[in-house]
Amino acid sequence: MNDFEEGMLNLLEKHVDAEMRGDLELTMATMTKDPHLLNIPNMMGGDDYEGVKTFYKDHLVGKFFPPDVEFNRISLTIGKEQIVEELVICFTHTKKVDWCLPNIEPTNKKVKMAVVVIAGIKDKKLTHEHIYWDQASVLVQIGLLDQKNLPVVADESANKLLAFLKI
Repeated sequence: MNDFEEGMLNLLEKHVDAEMRGDLELTMATMTKDPHLLNIPNMMGGDDYEGVKTFYKDHLVGKFFPPDVEFNRISLTIGKEQIVEELVICFTHTKKVDWCLPNIEPTNKKVKMAVVVIAGIKDKKLTHEHIYWDQASVLVQIGLLDQKNLPVVADESANKLLAFLKI
């Protein structure tokens, strides 16, 4: 990894670390003055600085995940203006996870979700995040969707990706 790529990765990791530690100001300091954030499956996020900050404050920063959360990077692609990270996030749904499961009370069920994050970068700041995951597989895992007669899996896709890490 060259210095440029390492700098971009460090920025993304600083951003995520600030989210996890509950530091809203540092999280926003890693972003441009006009960022946007979109969680594709549920259309949550924000369209400008205040919108992103409000989303983070109300739904994500410091409220991110239950204590047993694990992030498993599957792949990372660093381009000139964006990073694409493929990962599997595992957690037990012991508290509300508003950014992913808005208005859903904890089910105490295990969740493994394959996630793709596309983070735009300009002038050493994040311009945007587009975050994708299979919401149907998450809903099956917490018991809100019956996969019978549907072309839907539960944690099988996440498990398959995790198996590639062991090859």
